[in-house]
Amino acid sequence: MPILVAVLAVGGVVVANAANSVRCAGQVPLRVAVTPSAAPAVQSVADAFEHDQSSVNGQCVKVSVVSEGSSDVVQSLPTRPIDPPALWIPDSSLWVSTAQGLTGKDPVNSPKLAEHPSLASSPLVVAASTGQADKLGWPKQPVSWQRLVSGQTPIAIADPLTNTEGVATLGLAQGLLPAKADGVPPQELIAVLLRLRSTTLNSVTDGFDNIRQDAANALLFTTTEQSVVSYNVTSASPAKAVAIYPAEGTVLFDYPVVRVTTKNEVTGTEQAASAFEQELRSARSSGIFSAAGFRDPRGTASPAWGGKDGVQAATPPLLPAPSATQVNTVLRAWNVVHLDGRTLAVIDVSGSMVEKMPDGQSRVEVARDGALAAMSLMPDSTYVGLWAFSQQQGPPNDWKELVPLGPLGGQVNGVSQRFALQQAAVTLPSRVRGGTALYDTAFAAYETLRDDFDPTKVNAVVLITDGKNDKNGGLDLNGLLQMLRAQADPSKPVEVIGIGLGPDADMNALQQIATVTGGKAYQAVDAASFRGVLFDALSRRPCTTSVC
Repeated sequence: MPILVAVLAVGGVVVANAANSVRCAGQVPLRVAVTPSAAPAVQSVADAFEHDQSSVNGQCVKVSVVSEGSSDVVQSLPTRPIDPPALWIPDSSLWVSTAQGLTGKDPVNSPKLAEHPSLASSPLVVAASTGQADKLGWPKQPVSWQRLVSGQTPIAIADPLTNTEGVATLGLAQGLLPAKADGVPPQELIAVLLRLRSTTLNSVTDGFDNIRQDAANALLFTTTEQSVVSYNVTSASPAKAVAIYPAEGTVLFDYPVVRVTTKNEVTGTEQAASAFEQELRSARSSGIFSAAGFRDPRGTASPAWGGKDGVQAATPPLLPAPSATQVNTVLRAWNVVHLDGRTLAVIDVSGSMVEKMPDGQSRVEVARDGALAAMSLMPDSTYVGLWAFSQQQGPPNDWKELVPLGPLGGQVNGVSQRFALQQAAVTLPSRVRGGTALYDTAFAAYETLRDDFDPTKVNAVVLITDGKNDKNGGLDLNGLLQMLRAQADPSKPVEVIGIGLGPDADMNALQQIATVTGGKAYQAVDAASFRGVLFDALSRRPCTTSVC
């Protein structure tokens, strides 16, 4: 975030007063990882704490404040055996639950995380230049989230995979739209994500830079109120920013303190962490946080806020923070629309696909409708192709290419790729016949993507079948697995995602095929679960390219 990083010593070791250090028998190091927006304030608290000559059992506490993004800490905590933080202050409790999920996978070696109450808060706002705010009529005219997410007023977000501002914005957008029971986000949310895809920022710093460089044309973007305060300290008109508080309300970033306990931490770390946390919660520290643009944990601004540029002291209406489930769903949807992929859909049209699913649809109809729904989630830059397979479906092959791989926004045979895929999918029920030539088809699809590999996209085969291989001759399972291993190239990763439709699918074979290619296998017992697992499969494609 654009705080006074250039003028405050963030992330360095705090140097204790030399005269005070003489009275210490030694030092207890205390490493504190802090979200960048709060690091300057925490550094000031640490300076005061050390100046007061705080000690543990006669040893001075030497505080090292390190500015680290919350997502970076989450990823490094489970695997950071050297120099982990003893205290962590992220900008949102959402990251704590995520980190606990990761560390829980290795409870023996991972650090233990204990979340303590918040130090401060800052509401999510929409930042605009003063000129752009005037165009919206703010503050005389209310501005709604609905207006912003509907596309009436273009808006940008920071990449939600690494920025809490982006995660919180998507969570709010989802909360404004109707939920679906099958775990697939509504089309209205997908439309929002597709719009935001083209205006994604690496971080909110980019948004403030845009205001500084071209205030008249800079896009609105979501950020914290505190970052607006911090930015305006170093900015002059017309490059000042204004915080807009949407009419429906907003969520608070809550800045909890997390105690990170490791097996080999230095003796006295617990006491040092407790003493410093107590200082963080002191009245003196509250004043430091307030001066930096933060509210108290309840969202109340200090009476001294009257002169701060671009923000309002009144507490805005507050909405519940997005739940972990909401965040997970919306981030999966973001992966679907954000990652450019090359997906070859390979659908079984053997005779058994006429069997009915519990809702009365045939298996092939469920596959058709699910594929069409999945395609509607994808942007025009995504490459999609479609094969149908059963024995001798496309003699001499057991598979038939209905639509070649191509961008959904492109053309094939004089029509749009998207329309060609829709038309081909409609024909799938009429193609049902014969047995299941699973293994030969799986290898042919894998080879097609591997031979025409695109390193700028996520390359995947989605293999949908309701049965088991019953072709005489051709590859058996062991032969297929051996050939897949032999053809595997780490520089050209192609995964096979297997989806077993109904109770008769050979999940053992699908699982082995998926595993050897780095993919995953799913089973769907009805239409609703098929849509859910297909969405899950598309959203969990690994991002192995440099452009993701």
